[in-house]
Amino acid sequence: MRSPGDWHWSREGALSVARYTQQNNWTVFSLTCDTARREVTLRRAGMGMGESLVMLTITTPDSRRLLNATVEPGPPSTFAVRLQANDPLLDAMAFARGRFMVEAQNYPPLYLPSWAEVSRVIEDCR
Repeated sequence: MRSPGDWHWSREGALSVARYTQQNNWTVFSLTCDTARREVTLRRAGMGMGESLVMLTITTPDSRRLLNATVEPGPPSTFAVRLQANDPLLDAMAFARGRFMVEAQNYPPLYLPSWAEVSRVIEDCR
């Protein structure tokens, strides 16, 4: 079962962005490629309940990685992790055979489909 919502891709200046949105276009997760830095930022929507650092876990059929995410104040606040474009975790997400899971402390997990928008952002960064 996947979390309700859909992926949407856009180009915003030098950024390639894939957003997983739910009702009312609320973005619960995104991947953003900064083409100049060759860096992909993963962002999970959250409330930033006074934390400055949150553990984010990405699980695919082939891997599981715990990541230290920084809180970016909002609204809406997000938990962000920056990865180099050649990080193997990005390939694991893109080729997840259906979906991957994103977990953050004190938040329900997201089960996100591995659609073309995910691969598009990663490829744009390489």
